[in-house]
Amino acid sequence: MITEDQLRSWRAQDPDPATVAELDQLIARADAGDADAQAELADAFAGPLTFGTAGLRGKLGPGPGRMNRVVVAQAAAGLARYLVNTGQQGRPVIVGYDARHNSDVFAADTAEILAGAGLVPLLCARPLPTPVVAFGIKHFGCAAGVVVTASHNPPQDNGYKVYLGDGSQIVPPADADIAAQIAIVSAAPIDQIPRSTDYRRVDAELVDAYVARAAGLVAADAPRPVRWVYTAMHGVGASVVDAVVKAAGFDDPHRVTEQIDPDPDFPTVAFPNPEEPGAIDLALALAARVDADIAIANDPDADRCALAAPFADGWRMLTGDELGILLADDALRRGTTGTYACSIVSSTMLSAMAAAHGQPFTTTLTGFKWIGRVPGLAFGYEEAIGYCSDPSAVPDKDGITTLVRILALAASLKAEGRTVADRLDEIAATYGVYLNSGLSFRVADLRLISEAMARVRTNPPTSLAGEPVTAVDLAEGSADLPPTDGMAFTGASVRVVVRPSGTEPKLKCYLQVTAPGELAPARAAAAAKLAQLRSDVTAVLGL
Repeated sequence: MITEDQLRSWRAQDPDPATVAELDQLIARADAGDADAQAELADAFAGPLTFGTAGLRGKLGPGPGRMNRVVVAQAAAGLARYLVNTGQQGRPVIVGYDARHNSDVFAADTAEILAGAGLVPLLCARPLPTPVVAFGIKHFGCAAGVVVTASHNPPQDNGYKVYLGDGSQIVPPADADIAAQIAIVSAAPIDQIPRSTDYRRVDAELVDAYVARAAGLVAADAPRPVRWVYTAMHGVGASVVDAVVKAAGFDDPHRVTEQIDPDPDFPTVAFPNPEEPGAIDLALALAARVDADIAIANDPDADRCALAAPFADGWRMLTGDELGILLADDALRRGTTGTYACSIVSSTMLSAMAAAHGQPFTTTLTGFKWIGRVPGLAFGYEEAIGYCSDPSAVPDKDGITTLVRILALAASLKAEGRTVADRLDEIAATYGVYLNSGLSFRVADLRLISEAMARVRTNPPTSLAGEPVTAVDLAEGSADLPPTDGMAFTGASVRVVVRPSGTEPKLKCYLQVTAPGELAPARAAAAAKLAQLRSDVTAVLGL
């Protein structure tokens, strides 16, 4: 039950007139008996946003359970205490932000608080893609980095992503240590947190260095001509993409003008994620009109990248696994040595490909906080259209260097009179058909997710798609993987991983079917089995 003291205390320390006014309106409506307002207040004040390995992410609004200037100030102060306590005082910390509502305000608050703690903030002078900021960590020799972004979440959300000095996102125990410092800071009003405006703004120095690095990934003698379509999905990728494409010598894209400029309301899409149904329809339509070779989409903070191409039955977007396999195959053909890695929810084909080329392979937990830290990483990906295409510079998913790799590959194929579809056929003919698909259930009540996970743990299926499966509780961990909330089911030709999303109110399922033999019949058999697998998993989860 929320007390008046809680509401009054929060209101008194909130420096944002907009969230103060929103809180006053909610209180007035709740006092008048509005059930929706009462539920909103109860949720917003039920507890603080959890700071974890994804940092913070949540709905904008007043209260400790929302993203606002109070919560961000506490997070910044907790991070500052952690960095000082670990001997980083006096070192630079880069702070970047996207174009979402209040991102610039949250970033400026963070810079002031870090400066007040004796650190040296480098505040980006304008909204920039997340991978550019991540690149800046190593480029400037930073102790840490912060990006204010909710990536591809709905417009009412924002987030706070933290990197350490190795350029990768935080992992345990750093997340718990920072959370402990946030809890200490949160005991006092935020006006007691020291601040300073003694920080430096960075722009051209950072962007120019990133552009030069990204453009340099393409060999000087590689083909360049390719006709392509680009959408920034209302995000911040376009300006940097334009600079990289020009520096690398590729043709300008046909732009999806309705989605090319930053817009925090994402007016043309229900969810600004290329994976969501309908999100890239405008790009596909434009690609068909201009007879493009490929179409490329970034998500709003440009750390993810999606590829669409024409196939025998028309234009479609490649799955995250298809693009990951395409990029891995390209890297292996180019002789890129090192460890190839993907998350546990991604296609197992990458293991076979690496082995065939005599390269090491490893599987990680979901998230680039794990993939980016693989020693000697050559290429890493996860099925949620995230690809680490230049790990020595950005040990994180990077939708812009991935775009460059795609353009180089598409141009090379075009010069040979071949297509993306042709290359995927060649890969399947070599390694067999691996058909991967996602299945997700978005919920309004998070208890539905925990109940579904409990059901599959206590009563796991013994067969799926007509074949016996073995269940493994990923929460128990193993010699190779730390514990995580998930279940895996494996049969002779089927594989399913079920886990709650770490960033959205979703239960996510990752399905794989394999089939040997000639391509056409193998693909038909795999598709039929995948359809049955989807039906069986849906029934098992009961959502």
